Amino acid sequence: MKSEPHVALSERVSDEVRKTTCYMCACRCGIDVHLKDGKVRYIEGNRDHPVNRGVLCAKGSAGIMQHYAPARLRAPLLRTGPRGSGQFKEISWDEALALATGWLDGVRQADPKKLAFFTGRDQSQSLTGFWAQQFGTPNYAAHGGFCSVNMAAAGIMTIGGAFWEFGAPDWDRTKLFVMFGVAEDHDSNPLKIGISKLKKRGARFVSVNPVRTGYSSVADNWIGIRPGTDGLLILAVVHELLKARKIDVDYIVRYSNATWLVVDAPGTAEHGLFVRDDSGKPQVFESVTEHVVPLGTKGARAALSGRVELPDGRFAVPSFQLLAEKYLDPQYAPEAVARETGVAADVIRGLAAEIARVAFDDAITIDQPWTDMNGEHHEAFVGRPVSFHAMRGLSAHSNGFQTARALHMLQVLIGAVDCPGAFRFEPPYPKPIEAHPTPHGKAEHFGSNKPLSGPHLGFPRGPEDLLIDADGKPMRIDKAFSWDAPISAHGLMHMVIANAHAGDPYPIDLMFLYMANMAWNSSMNTAGVIKMLEDKDPETGEYRIPKIIYSDAYSSEMVAYADLVLPDTTYLERHDCISLLDRPISEPDAVQDAIRWPVVEPDRDVRGFQSVLIDLGARLKLPGFVDSRGKALYKDYADYIVRHERRPGIGPLAGFRGSNGDRTGRGAINPEQLNRYIENGSFFSAHIPLEAQFFKHANKAYQDFAVRMGFFDEPKPVIFQLYQETLQKFRLSAEGLREPVAPETHRERILATFDPLPMWYRPFEEAAVSREEYPYHAITQRPAAMYHSWGSMNAWLRQIHTRNPLYVPGPICDQVGLVDGDWVWVISHHGRIKVEVARMEAVNSSTIWTWNAIGKREGAWALDKDAPEAKKGFLMNHLIHELLPPKGDGMRWSNSDPITGQAAWYDLRVRIEKAEPAEVSEPHFAAVAQPGEARTPVDELRYGQEWAK
Repeated sequence: MKSEPHVALSERVSDEVRKTTCYMCACRCGIDVHLKDGKVRYIEGNRDHPVNRGVLCAKGSAGIMQHYAPARLRAPLLRTGPRGSGQFKEISWDEALALATGWLDGVRQADPKKLAFFTGRDQSQSLTGFWAQQFGTPNYAAHGGFCSVNMAAAGIMTIGGAFWEFGAPDWDRTKLFVMFGVAEDHDSNPLKIGISKLKKRGARFVSVNPVRTGYSSVADNWIGIRPGTDGLLILAVVHELLKARKIDVDYIVRYSNATWLVVDAPGTAEHGLFVRDDSGKPQVFESVTEHVVPLGTKGARAALSGRVELPDGRFAVPSFQLLAEKYLDPQYAPEAVARETGVAADVIRGLAAEIARVAFDDAITIDQPWTDMNGEHHEAFVGRPVSFHAMRGLSAHSNGFQTARALHMLQVLIGAVDCPGAFRFEPPYPKPIEAHPTPHGKAEHFGSNKPLSGPHLGFPRGPEDLLIDADGKPMRIDKAFSWDAPISAHGLMHMVIANAHAGDPYPIDLMFLYMANMAWNSSMNTAGVIKMLEDKDPETGEYRIPKIIYSDAYSSEMVAYADLVLPDTTYLERHDCISLLDRPISEPDAVQDAIRWPVVEPDRDVRGFQSVLIDLGARLKLPGFVDSRGKALYKDYADYIVRHERRPGIGPLAGFRGSNGDRTGRGAINPEQLNRYIENGSFFSAHIPLEAQFFKHANKAYQDFAVRMGFFDEPKPVIFQLYQETLQKFRLSAEGLREPVAPETHRERILATFDPLPMWYRPFEEAAVSREEYPYHAITQRPAAMYHSWGSMNAWLRQIHTRNPLYVPGPICDQVGLVDGDWVWVISHHGRIKVEVARMEAVNSSTIWTWNAIGKREGAWALDKDAPEAKKGFLMNHLIHELLPPKGDGMRWSNSDPITGQAAWYDLRVRIEKAEPAEVSEPHFAAVAQPGEARTPVDELRYGQEWAK
């Protein structure tokens, strides 16, 4: 029998392979796109790419079906029927851009704040934020406020970085990995690669998650915690470590504010703040000479405990003493928290003991000399090989900020931040708070068409940085950076429509949304939000939200509620920039960024949103988008990526800078930069010298490297903030001791939650409703095969998840009398849904859950009218209100974290009642019409010309 000669895959399936960056989730893996006859034939992982090393998940492989999806929009659309009807006519880009320019310019000339510009799963926020800043509206943010701002804000404010995009476990060296609340869709390929390394080496993996699926299913230990109590579990672990004296004293003295003296003078404006000298330098108590001296005094041995009398007669104590006194209290003992967390006391003690054993008995050393920022020479890097990772399950609670802080505090106490074997920073992080801006958008900008004086988003240093008017009222439509949510570093996107509809704090004239499915999956109280989008003023007959411009690549549920639709390209048809100015793809050992580029040209009348935004900026004559003569500065987004500079020599991309393309980080504009990226596989990577790879927060070699790269203009080391002075400033305002003084309506809430040391309190909804009437938690998580709304309209991925049953723990099934396929009513304080159930044992016994983003509205996404996603798929969102239950004081607080405004998706409490069998889940909405010209339904997707019809 004659064998056939071996033929390479690329020769069998394609004429050409083009390398770009995936967009099927937020991993941003490298992909090889195989083309044949000008069409996408196959997508595989790029084996040379530093993020995924050739690994590609189902989502990435299914990108071919995303690109050829029947749901793709085909041309600009102008609404012709009522909002929600789906009645549009296709118009030209000239007409669409003229309309958009007219609407935007009218708002800008009258009052720029009347524009609310918010973007969803956008990966070009450095551009969209810059555009909004130049427009002059204070109302800009992206999706982070309803996704993970608690993780980002808590991490940056505590250690100068955060999990996922700003850092990663040291997969090659860690010996104990503890993961909190991570769904399978987040950073999935790097996590799978990392966990496989752990398994191969025999390292222990502990997963803390109410649901045991995906990553948790391969963990050595699964801790099925009760939702919203992770912070209490972490503080119980801290209690055990302090009690056993298993903390890294040398580490916290060197790298944290544990020794900084805190004023102990209740009733004064300085109580709880750090003692500082006239230059603002923190003071410590020198234990040998018994004098108060400035931090960093040469030879000083700073004390961790003791009450000190200051020269002015006040007293002070080191912040670590406050920390130890707080967490050694018996209320944090494992026995005291076991019932609340649902985790047995011996399990908590065992976790603490294992963390201590690995951190201190299995410490590792890398023989590499290095010098710290104090000029002290070290012969080696000493590592505590315990690493942690957390994401939305920890974040999306109304106590999520303090919980995330607690986890970072635990890392610091055992000396496991940016050392061998532990969590490690990814450049350009770590960054101290001082390296971040304060939020801009105060009242002096309003009523003018001038740009804001700085970026919208940032970190207030205290109440003085809030965006409030003279009466203390919010200056932003989402009430970010107000007393409602003072440190809302990513904004409150989930509150924009409700506040705009209510005209609170003021009405808006124009809402401009990008990739934000706010009429379905991305809103709490979905049915209510739909009504808000459709609602008209009875006196004028005009919509309460007068105009809505929406841009998306696909016919999502939100399209039907827009007045003007600007159709985006797919990710394979446009330029994108994964920038160090935005959300980089760096690794702990390397600085990395990447691009996307049009590996195929659009076959429809669509344009990349970023290029459209730049075009609109030029038409509006926005500073930064036109020169002094009013001429457009940039031809399109590709031109912007190459030629835009934030400061001299610093642009969106760090690689191949300089006229010869040989500069890294800083350098002149290189007209060939994008071509160099394409030649290099669409990414750039610069290795960090070995002596600079660890202890980046205090490593002189790394700080010098960061300056050379352009992250900073001078070294900016990070001192870990175990005790958070900014939060204490807000408490002083709530006590009436510091200007501006918090309103009476907000004081109790601030005093109860703004503890300068990490704390735990019961999630707000749980505390507000009867635990007997609503005995169960209800949460969602994303499956590995889906990402937001996009994935569940993808022909290949739909074969994995076509509907989402409600998973009910076995004990609840037995109590209610449920078997697989039964139907139940799920009832919250706000609403009710009717859904099909499936029994599950590997879940916290008081928690019901489902997959997120599967349920669809009939008619949306070009799915067949009988698609199971629209029949038996459902959203938990219908049960969640954007406001908390009323308390009788006339206030309805946002259903959010009180510090950051993070949407509290996972605080939901419900009861269930057995229902009659059904064929359709409830609520069920009338079908929306497909926008634009009528299309023949696609019953079967095959490779070929019919895909493009």
